[in-house]
Amino acid sequence: KNGCKFSVVRYGNVVNSRGSVISLYYELIKKKSKYLPITDRKMTRFWITLEQGIDFVLSSLDYMAGGEIFIPKIPSMKIIDLANVMAPSIPQKVIGIRPGEKLHEVMITEDDARYTSELKDRYIIFPSFNNWSRQLNSVSRYGKLIVRKKMPEGFRYSSDLNSEWLDKQKFDKILKYES
Repeated sequence: KNGCKFSVVRYGNVVNSRGSVISLYYELIKKKSKYLPITDRKMTRFWITLEQGIDFVLSSLDYMAGGEIFIPKIPSMKIIDLANVMAPSIPQKVIGIRPGEKLHEVMITEDDARYTSELKDRYIIFPSFNNWSRQLNSVSRYGKLIVRKKMPEGFRYSSDLNSEWLDKQKFDKILKYES
């Protein structure tokens, strides 16, 4: 109760981070590759900038009691659309899903939904057991109590079912910002 508190943030792909498909595509474009590899035409991912990720981590501290998982509401994009935005003149080749890779990112599963609440800019998955020092039906920010909005049965937050999507204009803006 009076010791360390631990919480987790969970978010999608960080734009231009090491190992990102964006970095791979930049390298292939620079090398004048004959094609850009596409794992699957339906594949989707969540996207966040490094600055947004840092801001999200810091702002989550305001809500933290311990044991929560914080998930930002961020946009999705199909990988094929990403390739079209970055290199519209380079053909694409479907290479198939690699072992362990997922077609879509799932930030909140249906099983986690019963412990999840929605705020304007984020979701919070609360611990499934109540041995924490606060009620699990509210969160506080700067000492102000905020009543949580529980998610409906079967709710799922995944990159393919997301309501916010990146288009060329929005993604170009992110790429310029991150460069």
